[in-house]
Order: sequence, then C-alpha cells, then structure tokens
Amino acid sequence: MRLDKYLKVSRLIKRRSVANEACDGERVSVNGRQVKASYQVKVGDVIEISFGQRCLKVEVTQVSETVSKAEAPAMYREIE
Repeated sequence: MRLDKYLKVSRLIKRRSVANEACDGERVSVNGRQVKASYQVKVGDVIEISFGQRCLKVEVTQVSETVSKAEAPAMYREIE
C-alpha cells in the first residue's frame, strides 16, 4: 500500500492530500530515510512524522485497504 494511503487509512493523517503534501515537504520518513508518497509500506516499517515541534514515531503492525475508525489504531504501534 502507498504511504500516503496508509497514513489516511490508519488515521495518522486526516486526508490523503495532506499526507501527500507532508511526504513532499519531507516531514515523513520511513526507517530513517526521507521517502515519497508512493513508497510501499510493509509490516515492520518505522514511520516518523514531524508536526511542527512534535514528532510521532510508529511501527506498522498491519496493512489493510479499509478499516473502521475503531480498528484503525490496531494498524500501528507508537514508539517512544
């Protein structure tokens, strides 16, 4: 699954267009590397998203095309 779609489906970012802009603005990295929105997400990837001063780091635990709002947090695990 594409990175921008994963961020939207997992509800880490509200809209796919915003996720795409974050990737283009180099605010999203996977496994320590800056990546494009077309990067193919795999289970075990570590995604780091920078929101201004705040930084969110998560590990991908599940990749699914569609999930309900209640199941979305099960797609990733937050890392300190």
